[in-house]
Amino acid sequence: MTEPKAAPLRPMPDDWRRALAVVAHPDDLEYGCSAAVAAWTEAGREVAYVLATRGEAGIDTLDPAVCGPLREREQRASAAAVGVSVVEFLDHRDGVVEYGTALRRDIAAAIRRHRPELVITLNHRDTWNGVAWNTPDHVAVGRATLDAAADAGNRWIFAELAAQGLAPWNGVRWVAVAGSDRATHALDATPGLERAVRSLLEHRTYLGALADSAADPEAYARDFLAKTARAAGERFGGRPAVAFELFGA
Repeated sequence: MTEPKAAPLRPMPDDWRRALAVVAHPDDLEYGCSAAVAAWTEAGREVAYVLATRGEAGIDTLDPAVCGPLREREQRASAAAVGVSVVEFLDHRDGVVEYGTALRRDIAAAIRRHRPELVITLNHRDTWNGVAWNTPDHVAVGRATLDAAADAGNRWIFAELAAQGLAPWNGVRWVAVAGSDRATHALDATPGLERAVRSLLEHRTYLGALADSAADPEAYARDFLAKTARAAGERFGGRPAVAFELFGA
């Protein structure tokens, strides 16, 4: 008995001007959806990044006090490669990010500051495609971002933000989750794929610490991103794609 064929992915909405991407660590967006970001910024849309941590616990051979600033610098260079100039860090501790009101408040504040129509985050479920276990930081930040999209528009949730000059923002129309095994929409990755490779390569210290990429980081980055785009493209008319699970806000 053959398995049912997955439904085609629908095109991502394009009637928006501002997006905010919220993830846990440096390199999360570069592995997840930077080809889409590159295409959007090339088309004149504004995209800003907010990271919960500086990824300071991500390289075993580097002390966190050294690793955090280094990975912040690499993240800023990586964002610039795809046309993003605004990169903010929320200063939660890498590896022990906790889902809860403090994280929701920080993300809601960021949404109020940037006032996006589209919010982007990373897979918030327990596994990657039912095969590999997801990290607690990804789960916490992804789930908190989905919640904060609504929190940002409610003046009675985190009312103290208004006193800080952050008025409620209920203009979020969608939250797009990259890396989801329940993808519903996609964007053609072709225009942004080359810049996505350059963006991932800016994480040279992290890539240098990975056994899979240390010998030839460029070949690794190109192969990883091309394979991911081709896999998504099987449900998007054969075009290389970045896939998202899209939630209406």
